[in-house]
Amino acid sequence: MKRLLIAAGGGGDPITAALIHATLHGPDTPALVLTYAWERLVVDPVPGPRRVTDFTGTVRVGPELALVTPTTAPIAPVGSLLPRLSGEIGPQLGLLDPYDGVAGLARQIAAAARWCGTDRIELVDVGGDIVARGDEPTLRSPLGDALAVAACAATGIPTTVYVAGPGLDNEVPLPDLLPRLGAPAFALDAGRTRTVSGVFDWHPSEAGALLVAAARGIRGVCGTRDAPRPVLLDESARNVHRLSLEQVLELSPLARKLAGCTGLDEAEAVSRAVCGFSEIERERHRAAHAPAPPAPSAPSAPRTPRDAHAVLAQYTAWERVMLDDGLAYVTTRRIVEDLDLTAPEAHALLAALHATEPARRVPPLWRLATEHATVT
Repeated sequence: MKRLLIAAGGGGDPITAALIHATLHGPDTPALVLTYAWERLVVDPVPGPRRVTDFTGTVRVGPELALVTPTTAPIAPVGSLLPRLSGEIGPQLGLLDPYDGVAGLARQIAAAARWCGTDRIELVDVGGDIVARGDEPTLRSPLGDALAVAACAATGIPTTVYVAGPGLDNEVPLPDLLPRLGAPAFALDAGRTRTVSGVFDWHPSEAGALLVAAARGIRGVCGTRDAPRPVLLDESARNVHRLSLEQVLELSPLARKLAGCTGLDEAEAVSRAVCGFSEIERERHRAAHAPAPPAPSAPSAPRTPRDAHAVLAQYTAWERVMLDDGLAYVTTRRIVEDLDLTAPEAHALLAALHATEPARRVPPLWRLATEHATVT
């Protein structure tokens, strides 16, 4: 028998699912994590989630279930980090395809349960937007989570929901979120984070990185990219809350309204009605306004890497601004995207920071100023 877990929102949720699995059942217990290939524009320039047909090299273990392996590859122009991730976390990865709505997802989940030989599901979310009401002004990405909740309900298979790192996704304000979650079931510790050690050196998931940082004892105010406010890493940030599927359905109007949905277009319409927006539509807007790639007939020359001293000077000035904002830590993604660094520039800068002041590196985060932060 394999344990069956579902990464509720795609993105970095399969990393958190692997961490929860290792904590609950041990890293050597066989498991399958079902996840969307929905990795946002920083990884995939094509808006929305991907289908199985967007990949080569998936392993079909039934008409409704396809596994991702390290030899799986996305078909251009789409992008995905799932093949690499499948080789670096313990559980196997399976694809969730939401284009046939809740009905299609329910068939896929039921097929996965049969293949695993299990009669239980563990649904994992980092941050807590899985229990969003839909009217929170900072809510950004509730649709994938709500579809997963509705689909689990449609299968009739007993499902336990785990919300890790309340508030770390910066979507539902913590004072609103905590009463919905109730008392924590357990807290993550540093020992279990070894199962995902090194992943955040290349994976851009910030909520997952913050959860691992909190479990490792990092405490302080952290700045993330494209978030309305910084995140406070305190003792509660490493907590995991356990809810029944019925509790989550009661809390999520979007999940309830999605019941019976037979297509992703229909799901988008429901999201607009409940939340006032569709996150896929927002991705389409962002993609449409992104700089156009050069025409094949006139390729542009790659940007010449800036002088290392100039990049370091830019970082130093930027760091002063971050400190003035009250931050103690930042994610790697925040550094790279705020400073608009190429891969070689980022590698050179981060290597220089670590070489000259090793205490700056507190994996998976970067410390801005030692005197403003503590590690327990």
